[in-house]
Amino acid sequence: LRIEESKYELESMLKEHELKDIVVLVFANKQDLPHALDTACLVRKLNLNHICKQKWFIQPCCALNGEGLSEGLVWLSDTLIKHDQK
Repeated sequence: LRIEESKYELESMLKEHELKDIVVLVFANKQDLPHALDTACLVRKLNLNHICKQKWFIQPCCALNGEGLSEGLVWLSDTLIKHDQK
């Protein structure tokens, strides 16, 4: 149910005109757990290929040990720098 709620909230936000040029970073947390959804499954369940016209990225991570967090922030930083140069 949480993934459906997340999908609904993301879809609602992306429909806002003020957010039309944003980039989207999704942290796929709890990747240390045995039944964690992989990124391909999250793309399908969040329907990212259809609802997100903006540039987006899913970063697998584990908030408990920090694994993947810096990689996601580096992607966001790099993407925003490129976006601002346009």
